[in-house]
Amino acid sequence: MTLRELQKESARVLATIDSTSVGLSKFNKLAHHNSLNWYKAVIQSYIDQYGDLPSKVGPGKDVKLINV
Repeated sequence: MTLRELQKESARVLATIDSTSVGLSKFNKLAHHNSLNWYKAVIQSYIDQYGDLPSKVGPGKDVKLINV
């Protein structure tokens, strides 16, 4: 995936989860100061829960991105 695709997929995830600082802290621990790894950790967490990318399954597929 390109960086932009990772950003869009992770945006879908963030729109469907607890995106408070408490909810996001688990991803910060997995990808300390590395945004690419952070996006991947967010997406992998979603895949572990729903079985595929947020654009394809689960609540993420219903998220409409307005600035793509």
